[in-house]
Amino acid sequence: MSFKRRILVLAMASAGIGMAGDVLATDAPMGATPQDNTKANTQAKDTSSQTGSTAADNKDGEKKQTKEEKLAQTLSAVTVTGYSRSAATSADIQRYSDKIENVVTAADIGGLPDQSIADALTQLPGVAAQRIGGQASQINLRGLPGNFIQTTLNGREQPSTSGSNYIQFDDYPSELIHQVSVYKSSQANVIEGGVGGTIAMETANPLDNKKDQTFNLDTRGSYNSRANGVYGANPRAFRISAAYQGKFLDNTLGVGLGYAQMYQPHVAEQYINESYSTSPTMLNGKPTYINTGVQISQNGGTERRHGYMGTVVWQPNDAFKLTGNGFYSKYDNTSFQRGMRAQLFTNGGAVITDPVVSSNGALIGGTASSIPGGFWGINGLQAFSVATTANDQSNNANVFSGGLNAVWKNGPWKVMADVSASRANSHTVGSDVTADVYNGLGSGLPLIADQSVSFLLHGLNVGDFSVANPGSYTDLSKMALSSYGMYPTTYRDDRKAFRSSVRYEFTDNPVFAGLEGGVYLSNQKYSADRAVWLYGSAWGQYWLSTPNQPPLTLDSSNAVKTCWKSSQFKNFPCFLGLNANAILAAHGVTPNPQKDWSQNWTETQSGDVNVKIRDAFVQADIETTVFDRALSGNVGLRVVHTSQFSPGLQQVGNGAGEPIADGHGVISKDYVHVNPGQSYTDYLPSLNLNLELDDENQLRFAAAKVMARPPIDMLKSGVASYIFNGTYNLTSGTNPMLDPMYAKQYDLVFAHYFPDSTGVFAADVFYKHIDSFVQTVTDPNYDFAAHGYIVPINPQTGQPYLNGTFQTAYNNTKGGYVRGVELQFMRTHFLPGPWSGLGFSVNYAYTESGTKVESNLGGFPQEQGLPGLSKNVASAALFYDGGRFSTRLAANYRSPFVSAAQVSFTFQTVYFASEKVLDYQASYKFNDYVSGLFQVLNLTDQPTRTYFGNSTQTSTIQYFGRTIYAGVSLKF
Repeated sequence: MSFKRRILVLAMASAGIGMAGDVLATDAPMGATPQDNTKANTQAKDTSSQTGSTAADNKDGEKKQTKEEKLAQTLSAVTVTGYSRSAATSADIQRYSDKIENVVTAADIGGLPDQSIADALTQLPGVAAQRIGGQASQINLRGLPGNFIQTTLNGREQPSTSGSNYIQFDDYPSELIHQVSVYKSSQANVIEGGVGGTIAMETANPLDNKKDQTFNLDTRGSYNSRANGVYGANPRAFRISAAYQGKFLDNTLGVGLGYAQMYQPHVAEQYINESYSTSPTMLNGKPTYINTGVQISQNGGTERRHGYMGTVVWQPNDAFKLTGNGFYSKYDNTSFQRGMRAQLFTNGGAVITDPVVSSNGALIGGTASSIPGGFWGINGLQAFSVATTANDQSNNANVFSGGLNAVWKNGPWKVMADVSASRANSHTVGSDVTADVYNGLGSGLPLIADQSVSFLLHGLNVGDFSVANPGSYTDLSKMALSSYGMYPTTYRDDRKAFRSSVRYEFTDNPVFAGLEGGVYLSNQKYSADRAVWLYGSAWGQYWLSTPNQPPLTLDSSNAVKTCWKSSQFKNFPCFLGLNANAILAAHGVTPNPQKDWSQNWTETQSGDVNVKIRDAFVQADIETTVFDRALSGNVGLRVVHTSQFSPGLQQVGNGAGEPIADGHGVISKDYVHVNPGQSYTDYLPSLNLNLELDDENQLRFAAAKVMARPPIDMLKSGVASYIFNGTYNLTSGTNPMLDPMYAKQYDLVFAHYFPDSTGVFAADVFYKHIDSFVQTVTDPNYDFAAHGYIVPINPQTGQPYLNGTFQTAYNNTKGGYVRGVELQFMRTHFLPGPWSGLGFSVNYAYTESGTKVESNLGGFPQEQGLPGLSKNVASAALFYDGGRFSTRLAANYRSPFVSAAQVSFTFQTVYFASEKVLDYQASYKFNDYVSGLFQVLNLTDQPTRTYFGNSTQTSTIQYFGRTIYAGVSLKF
């Protein structure tokens, strides 16, 4: 090797843009056991690509094997089954990747199916899941939440049903996904968007199937241990999946079809303590932060998901391949929260006696009672009450993603073109229903009765909750529906994209293996629609504000006495399980939610966001030697041009706007249509290097500048306004002028691969410097006109109003670092004889950040950590594959973290306590066609525990139950 070549490579390594290494060197193919592979290893080392100086010289003109060819050669020798095959396959894909990545393969997902893609991902280092409704849904990667993570399916950006950027992975049936990769380093030919990383899902290529025709059918019944005690939840459920793969026309045409259905109960039992006032109140002579209220509730309902997948691959020769594929998922979740809510303790709404106060001055126990004589001295008017609730958080969502991909190869040239379309829709009912105990029900003026609740928080355990006169809350002659509020939200996310690349492979270049360039064009249209419909009054003053909307009486057909059965909740008072829609129908009331000027937030919070992305990239692949060691990787640059604008409404007031009708046909002239936004261009360099120390050891380095786009819902332009002292002021939590979140990131990885693909040990040290975060702030002197907002005329001066404040979202929040270390250790077939089927995997990640976010939800001001970051995340699995029998015990742990969670009816950023979740799975193969399956998910019924301020200030304690699956799998 020439001295100049060494100097060139070392200069690139020290340039500091970033180097994400990959795996060149070839190792032995995999076999059933280490002993079986000895001969194969010798042959492979004699015939496969060379390493070290031999590979560099290559004097005979032999074409060096590509990484893809090396991987295919290795995987073709796999004969082990079950989790051993999965672990070995994942390790080899990681080994031969051109970036730092971890992989979950179909043997993990499809062999003994995980509950969701998110569950499968938690078995990878640095990946943690946040449980929503009892199952893993949202992913945190390297301490960063979903808005910092890019997600693709078959290389295409995925739309989201969440209403923001993060993907809800329970939309994707694990049975239909062949492989999921987590890219932890960036490279120029990967679509930008992942500061935390990229999660790449792939469906199977039917031409890779070993048989000409295969058909798989999986059926499983399930039982939830807690559903029997939850109103409206059925403990019995099922999952069904079917998959077909066929090869035709002399293996040149492949067809793959898949279907998966899931039906399961929506189950949770909750104890909820609501957030605290930010100003202390004097109780017994001491300043005390008072909580808003406490609740006990049962979440019942059903979840049903239908997933469809189709793939057609035509490859008439080695030079051309055409692939068309589509994915569709429909998820219907009927979610009802029923229970009791004692509300509005603060601002003098209740009389607090016998207070129990924590060391930090927060109320954690006591008795809250109605104000004698009524609130503000008005008889029958009560801010405080102990209401029976029946909230409907049902959601219907669907995702489609599909496209056409063509690849053409001719000698050293490779051309790829891909056209795709995707969309996501989500609709949430969002109703809030209360019923109360009344005096004089049936008379001309029924009034809410005086009530009281006694409570005591027990930190991370279920607290106490009791009421005076508990029998009143199940007495149909005293209870009536007081209020019904419906706040539906609809999100739509539509994308159309085209990407193309051209690659040229060098045959005799001493440093570079190939040069690639390409473009990516994407148009995204996002929309959010809000509406409202209201009946009655939760304060009991219907006769004051809504005289034509009296309390609605109940009967046994629409209100059922419901009691608690589980050990943690059995001492709580019984309540009436309300069918709110049936109550309305019995009284001839029909909900009609619409955009409404009297609730102007429905107009200003609705709106569109249009984003156009125009990318170009160039990337050179490196394949050379340094000090007689093989070095591979890539260096590249991605140029991203973004245009983002948001059509919406701006309130100008004083009839100075356009005539605009709401959903009821009412005309307002206080608003104008606006379309503010911006365009910008980013340059994202990246470098990935992988140094093969020998046949079994690698040293990788990666660095890049990366970006994550601002949450799409925070780019909306709708704003409300008010006039104060001659100034014009706007209020919004969104901003179409938001910049992306940028970061510079670095990785250094050492990896050791055990012989015969029987294991891997890897240690990854990473560092990210994130420039800024998005936060809601108030700008005291905002230049509205300069940013595309219309400033109305002050009639007193004839000039535009002076600039006032703008409550909005900004990127000016100080950034900070995220750094850590990830350890991965996996072994299979390391024991002799009958124990050779035993294997294990252990992953651990330590992550820290200096970034703090201020919060006062616990009353007193405090600094919270970066949302989504757990300092310690670990997973472990012990598995055994014994031919016919396979089994696995998996454990996941994450230490406390901060995240947004639904507390009562709103989302609040709270602390999550540490979690340990255990799952068990087993299968037995009766013959070549029939297998039995058994699973227990959430083996210990691990709850989700959240808290404010410190752990004495409970936020929410939720129990979801354990789920037991049993079923049969057929394979033909």
